[in-house]
Amino acid sequence: QNSARLAFGFSGWDIALLVFWGPIGFAPCFFFMWLMDKKGLRVTVLLTSSLMVLGAGLRCVPVSDLEIRKKLIHGGQLLNGLAGPTVMNAAPFLSTTWFSPDERATATAIALLLNYLGAAGAFLVGPLVVPSPNGTSHLPLVSQSNAEHIKDRIEAVLYAEFGMVSLIFSAALAYFPSRPPFPPSVAAASQRLSYRRSFCRLLSNFRFLMIALAYAIPLGVFSGWSGVLDLILTPVHVSQVDAGWIGFWSIVGGCVVGIAMARFADFIRGMLKFILLLLLSGATLASTWFTLTCLTSVTHLPLTTATLYTSCILLGIFLNSSVPIFFELFVETVYPVPEGITCGVVTFLSNVFMGVLLFFLTFYHT
Repeated sequence: QNSARLAFGFSGWDIALLVFWGPIGFAPCFFFMWLMDKKGLRVTVLLTSSLMVLGAGLRCVPVSDLEIRKKLIHGGQLLNGLAGPTVMNAAPFLSTTWFSPDERATATAIALLLNYLGAAGAFLVGPLVVPSPNGTSHLPLVSQSNAEHIKDRIEAVLYAEFGMVSLIFSAALAYFPSRPPFPPSVAAASQRLSYRRSFCRLLSNFRFLMIALAYAIPLGVFSGWSGVLDLILTPVHVSQVDAGWIGFWSIVGGCVVGIAMARFADFIRGMLKFILLLLLSGATLASTWFTLTCLTSVTHLPLTTATLYTSCILLGIFLNSSVPIFFELFVETVYPVPEGITCGVVTFLSNVFMGVLLFFLTFYHT
């Protein structure tokens, strides 16, 4: 955040809004769910990746006027946010379409958690490529040459991201089949409910709604919180590099544990609820530890780099690893509702809670 403030004149409101475009991009979520259900994966993935190419391209337009450049970057982030519904919802649909029942939880975990691994890469690459302003957050002391250097490094990251997204779009355009030649399971071959009946079934299923809230509230809030972790930890003198490493290890740990748990769930059926209870209990303890550590005037617990790292990373591991288990539970609970519709409703709810947190954070200035 300190580097972006310096290079493009971003305010705290801009920083929070850049993350806020993610949940705003979920507004047409139900359109993408319909598209996935009716047209299949290929059409949906091509539309999604084209939005990402356009969004990444807008952020790279070389305009000297900082106000116009800022608007282009915000526009690019919104287009990138519009790609979110497919990225978050396609994994269970993909695993059901291509994999047998004893491989589905693992396939869902890998497809979902690779998205998180990409986010972990962002936490790592950003601080390593883009330097802090003189290693501090005291922006007025930064020289003009240092400011130009930081801006050049940020633009290098933006160009690299545009190149990667364009490559992925080209690969999907060349070869991305909607389904295999033969269905791998009865579930993949069976006829699903219509779009309208699916929504009626979901909204009238009390058990599904309770599980959806159990997913949406903690995961939605945590996604928004971790997205602006740098902004939140600045008052306790944590640098943007340290915040990046905390975000990186919490996501990587969550990916490893999540895939291991999904493999365990594939081997031993009927354990999804028990696994979720264990993971959410661990997340509760980790978040309580983090909160008590930060309330130094009340609890007098030591606020050290080690305690901050450990509590944040454990929280990320427990919550991120629960995502594929939740998604498998959703699909099992409401079958034969199509996977894309089920997960679309859930991720829409999650982004509502994420949006509420970030909405209040845009007005947070102390």
